[in-house]
Amino acid sequence: MKIIVIGGGPGGYVAAIRAAQLGGEVTLIERNLLGGTCLNEGCIPTKAILHVSELLEQIRDGSQWGVRVDAPYIEWKQVQEKKKKIVKQLTSGVAGLLRANKVKVISGTAAFVDARTLEVRVPNGKAKRIKGDKIIVAAGSVPAIPPISGIKDTPACMDSTEALALSEVPGSLLVIGGGVVGMELAAAYHALGSRVTVIESMTRLLPMIDGELSSLYQSIIQKKGIEVYTNTRAKSIEQMGDGACVSVEKTDGDAQFIVDKVLIATGRRANTTGLNLDAAGILHDHGRIVANSKMETSVPGIYVAGDCLGQVMLAHTASRQGEIAAENAMGKNSRYEGRTSPSCIYTMPETASVGLTEEEAVQENIPINISRFPLAANGKALIMGGEEGMIKLIFGKEFGEILGAHIIGPRATDMIGELALAIGLEVTADELITTIHAHPTLSEAIRECAMGAQNRAIHIMNR
Repeated sequence: MKIIVIGGGPGGYVAAIRAAQLGGEVTLIERNLLGGTCLNEGCIPTKAILHVSELLEQIRDGSQWGVRVDAPYIEWKQVQEKKKKIVKQLTSGVAGLLRANKVKVISGTAAFVDARTLEVRVPNGKAKRIKGDKIIVAAGSVPAIPPISGIKDTPACMDSTEALALSEVPGSLLVIGGGVVGMELAAAYHALGSRVTVIESMTRLLPMIDGELSSLYQSIIQKKGIEVYTNTRAKSIEQMGDGACVSVEKTDGDAQFIVDKVLIATGRRANTTGLNLDAAGILHDHGRIVANSKMETSVPGIYVAGDCLGQVMLAHTASRQGEIAAENAMGKNSRYEGRTSPSCIYTMPETASVGLTEEEAVQENIPINISRFPLAANGKALIMGGEEGMIKLIFGKEFGEILGAHIIGPRATDMIGELALAIGLEVTADELITTIHAHPTLSEAIRECAMGAQNRAIHIMNR
């Protein structure tokens, strides 16, 4: 079985390896760098910068414990070099895994000729055509640039890729967009010393997470010193010296911000413009490929994974979809289950969610029981400075099964895995409670929160 995979990111390279494991003769086409946006320009570089900013916060907070340190100094060039080293190690690892699984890698740009044929243009070479029995599209996404006057003509404007490769930390930064990318980079550069302002056109930051946690998150970062303006829309941007002047429309009138750099973080769009999807007959919505739970497109034998679906743009989601696409391309019967895919935000504090939010449950008329546990009642969280955090669990009222989990606080992104598993297994509050969690840990707060759903929490007052 000849399998062609378009895209070498978390969806594509995983699909290629899985198809090869199942006996496929696999060719992977990548026009840029193996590892895709995640490893090269997204998840990993961002977390590297966030790690440095977290170290700085810990050093500054050391005085609370009697640890006295002179004002820390950042060797920014060394930060960038360390980030690049980590990226290279991971991308080299991906290349090695592909070789080990006998996946043929072609560096070039692919476009459909028909449902089984691709034209591949290689750098400094002629175009050639290749055919496959099955094709998996994992072309990823690119930053979405909003129609703001002056945005393309102002050198001080940058997208997330450029923000990760700055030669120096800007003195002031305006972030347009209060989603995951915007808030992670806002948190990082604030800790690194920038004066950071965030504007968001919607009513709250992080509109994809539970509303209660969003409000708590905004309160915490504002206390840290990040300025936040919701219900605020950027109208125009113009260069001013080496920086920019951003004119915005707020609920109480217009305003202007003069800053060194402007980060455009208004989301991403499916990267399918040059694929010629129509030539293969693939159904899509303005470039967002339509697929079912088996990752099958409208054309038999063509599958899709990851950001080019235009839905949940997360690396771990893309990887799971890539596995499923490969398995079905090789004759298996696998299905994607999105309710166990967590959403994680690696700021200080971290937030993580999986399953239904309170708003979604209400909208779907699902009877629920909500339990909350403040991390101020957890010893490990107090030690780690996460006392403002919270765990919120949503259970079905009739059977007590967990439907949603939402955490804000230290290591939230690590703890959410247990709750994703719990949702997938339809674990009840009883089963979470009977699972003994180690003390002192952050995770024992999950058990306490489940106990609260039955009015039997030990370390907080019950309702």
